[in-house]
Amino acid sequence: MDATDLPGALVGVLTSIQRLVRRRLRQGMAGPRLRGAQVELLRLVAANPGIGVSAAAKELYLAGNSVSTLVNQLTAAGMLRRETGHDDRRSARLLPTPEAEARLRDWEERRAALLREQVELLSEEDRAALTVALPALRRLAEGLHKEMEMA
Repeated sequence: MDATDLPGALVGVLTSIQRLVRRRLRQGMAGPRLRGAQVELLRLVAANPGIGVSAAAKELYLAGNSVSTLVNQLTAAGMLRRETGHDDRRSARLLPTPEAEARLRDWEERRAALLREQVELLSEEDRAALTVALPALRRLAEGLHKEMEMA
């Protein structure tokens, strides 16, 4: 494969892995089905309890009104709590509910187990190749992140 084919092949493989993991993990999930953007917001709020809507929008590279819509959906589904900001009564602090935390924890545990099982099925050479590729993939992700911040 030459350098011009690599970006397309990489996107294809990463997209396929993400889609297959999501579909596999949806099987057996309790509760309402959450869309990708909803899960991203829940993960962000769980990692940053008390984050505001505008900060969440910036972090997720989404418009504020899009995040507000997601917040309303997740609040109605019992996954997020909205509290009035301490310093500005007009702002809202976002907090995950215990149900959301349990669901995220279950999702993470199941995802880790699924990938662990699949990685164990690979040959030693393939596992070594993935290990060697991880630093380059992290640098690629960092470069994309920096580009988004500059845009």
